[in-house]
Amino acid sequence: MAKNPIKKKPETLRQQAQAASSAKPKPRRLKQTASKVTKPIGKARTFGQKEYYLPLPDNRLGQFLNKRRRFIPKYFRDAWAEVRQVKWPNRRETLRLTLAVFIFAVSFGLIVAVVDFGLERTFKQLLLK
Repeated sequence: MAKNPIKKKPETLRQQAQAASSAKPKPRRLKQTASKVTKPIGKARTFGQKEYYLPLPDNRLGQFLNKRRRFIPKYFRDAWAEVRQVKWPNRRETLRLTLAVFIFAVSFGLIVAVVDFGLERTFKQLLLK
């Protein structure tokens, strides 16, 4: 059995360009985008973790600063590590917790106002008589 020898015409460059422009654009790959974002962050992280040695004169200040020092102090590195561990609430939880704080503040303010009013009247009656 012989195959049908129909040859397809080669497309011109203009036809290829039109076909490429009419096709759907390829979606950006998440990993590629994430890697582009994390590169500067990674460089900043390694910059902050490096230790630097500064040769200084042999006096008190030189002895203190002559040790290996990191560019970012430990306090800030530890604080950043703590912030990264925080579980941030979503929008619904935020609204619910804000409403709870508002209700508590108003009710506590009313209780303080009532006690203040009662004590004021009591002291006025006792001291003015």
